[in-house]
Amino acid sequence: MKYQEKTGGKNKNKFVLNTKILDKNDFSFITNLKKKFPFAEIFLVGGAVRDLFLSRKTKDYDFVVRNVKINDLEKFLSKQGEVNLVGQIFGVFKFTPKNGDRHNPFDIALPRQDFSLKTGGYRDVEIQTNPRLKIEKDLSRRDFTINAMALKWGNKNKKGEHKWQLIDPYQGLKDLKQKIIRAVGRPEDRFSEDYSRMLRAIRLSCQLNFKIEEDTWRALKKKMEFIGGIDRKAETIYFERIAESTLIEKRIVPYEVIAKEFIRTFSYNPVKAFDLYDQSDAFNELMPELLKMKGCPQPKNYHSEGDVWQHTRLALKNLKSTGFKKFFGKEAVSNEVIIATLFHDIGKPYTIQTPEKDKTDRIRFNEHDTVGAEKTKKILQKLKFSSPDKVGININETAWLVEQHMILIRGDISKMRNRTIEKYFFNPDLSGTKLLQVSFADISATITEHGPVSFDKFNQMVKRINDLKKLSETRKELPKPIITGIDIMQEFNLPPGPRVGKFLEMVREKQLNGKIKTKEAAIKFLKNRVSKKH
Repeated sequence: MKYQEKTGGKNKNKFVLNTKILDKNDFSFITNLKKKFPFAEIFLVGGAVRDLFLSRKTKDYDFVVRNVKINDLEKFLSKQGEVNLVGQIFGVFKFTPKNGDRHNPFDIALPRQDFSLKTGGYRDVEIQTNPRLKIEKDLSRRDFTINAMALKWGNKNKKGEHKWQLIDPYQGLKDLKQKIIRAVGRPEDRFSEDYSRMLRAIRLSCQLNFKIEEDTWRALKKKMEFIGGIDRKAETIYFERIAESTLIEKRIVPYEVIAKEFIRTFSYNPVKAFDLYDQSDAFNELMPELLKMKGCPQPKNYHSEGDVWQHTRLALKNLKSTGFKKFFGKEAVSNEVIIATLFHDIGKPYTIQTPEKDKTDRIRFNEHDTVGAEKTKKILQKLKFSSPDKVGININETAWLVEQHMILIRGDISKMRNRTIEKYFFNPDLSGTKLLQVSFADISATITEHGPVSFDKFNQMVKRINDLKKLSETRKELPKPIITGIDIMQEFNLPPGPRVGKFLEMVREKQLNGKIKTKEAAIKFLKNRVSKKH
C-alpha cells in the first residue's frame, strides 16, 4: 500500500493513502453517512490502518464516527444494512452493509474512553462514549502505537479517489517503519488495564516479525506472572434444583482468550513464538510442564542436537523449512501439527531412564509417547484450546499425533500390515498427512553423531501409502470394504463377537493386498479358512 508524505506547511506529518481498496462498494455507507450528517467525522482505526500501510490484506475494518448521536447513528445504519446491537452498550455496532459479508461485519463506534478497573481482566473496563470526544483521546486508550493510528475520511480528489488523512498522535507510523511493538504511553499501565495485551504483543511480534521495544518488553516480563491469575471476586451460582451454592473461579484473562492468542502466535512463527513464550515466562505461567524438557538429556549418538528442549525447538523450526515445503507443499501447516510438534516429546522428562540411575544400557524414554499424549490432552483441555473461533484445534487429534509420532520407528515398515497402514494413514477422523508432517519435523530435528538421521523409513512409509492409493481410482481414499459384519454373521451363522471382527480384518488385509476384489471371493476365502481349522 503506497502512501505519500507531505512535508510542507500545514500538511507536515500528514499522509495520504493512494489506494482503491477503501473506495470499494462496501464503504458506500460512509458517503451516505456524510450526506445525512454533514458535520460527521469518520475515521478508520486500529489494525486495518496498520495493515494498509504494510500492504497486508485485512477483513477487519473498524470505524469511529464523531459528531453523531448514538441513536441517530443506529437509525441510519439500520437503513444501510444489518445492525447487530450486541455491542451497543459499549457504543459499538456490528454492521453489515447490504450485500456485504455477514461473516466479517464492520465495527462502527462512537469515540470513547475506557476507565480500567485496574484488575488486568480482559475487557474489565467501564466505557464512556462521547460523540464529541476528540479522536486523539479515543486513540489514547489503545494498546500499541501501531494500532493507535486513524485515517480520517475526506472528499474525493480529481482522480475520483477519497482522501484519507493520517492521525498519528503516538508516532505509530514511525514504529511501523522501524518494525517495533511499543505500548501507548506507560507500558505497565497498558498491561495492567488488560493482561491479555502481553500475549497480543508477542503475537504481533511473531505475526509481523517486529521487535518488542525494550520498556514494553520489561513491563511485559514483569507483569506476566498475572496472566494465569484468578479473579478473587469469585461468583456464587445458586441452582434452583439444588439446595446449595457452588463457588466457581473466574479467571482474570479467560482461557479462551489465552488459547486464541497462543495458537495464532505459533501459527505465524513457531520457533520465534517458542522463544518469546520462554523468555517472557509465559510458558512457566501457562504450561510449566514444557519447561521440564530443558536440560533433559538425550543419548548423544542419536541426538547430538542437544537436550529435549533444543530438539523441540529445531522441530518447530523445520515446520517452515524448505524441505518441509518441498515435500508437503506451501500451504499453511495446520494448528494441530504445530501444537503436536511443540508437545511431541513432553513425555520424555517424565519417563527418562539412565544407566547411572536405572542401570539401563543407555538413556531411554519408554512409553514417552503415551505419557506425552496424556499430558498434552490434559493441558490443552485445561486451557480450552478447542474453543477459539476459526483457530481452535481438535484436542483429541493433537493428542493422537503426539501418541503416534514414533510410528515410523516402532518396527520394520516393510513387514507392516496394510490394514495397520490404513488405520493410521487413511482414517477419516484422524489425518494421516498431519501424522507424516509431525514425523517429518521430528526426524529432521534428529541429528546423530554422524549427521542428520536417515529418512529411509519415512520414504518407505510414503511408498507404502502411495501403493495403497493405487487401489482407488481417486488415488485419495481407499476402496470401501467388500464385505460387512452382517454378511459374515449370516453366511456362517455367527453371533456378534470378536470372531466376526477377526474375519473382517482378514478379508480387509487380503483386499488391500489386491488378492480379493469381490464379496464372493471374500466368502470363499473365509470358507477355506474355516474348513482348514476343522
